Amino acid sequence: DLHPRVRRQRQMCKETDVIDKDTCIGCGACEGTCPVGAISATDDGKFQIGEACVDCGACAGGCPVSAISAE
Repeated sequence: DLHPRVRRQRQMCKETDVIDKDTCIGCGACEGTCPVGAISATDDGKFQIGEACVDCGACAGGCPVSAISAE
C-alpha cells in the first residue's frame, strides 16, 4: 500500500517522469529518493525509471542537475 502522500501525488500527476541521459551525471541521488524503487542504473552508468514508477515526482526533486522531467 502506498503512503497517503504518494497516493495523492500519483492521482494528481498524469505525466511520466523521464531521465535525460545527456544531463544525468550518474550520481544516483534519484535512486535513493524513489519510494517504490523504480529507478535503476543502466549499463552506461546512468539511471532509468522503470514501470513501477508511481509518478510522485520525488526523484525530480532529488536530482542535483535537474535531469528528470515530466514527459
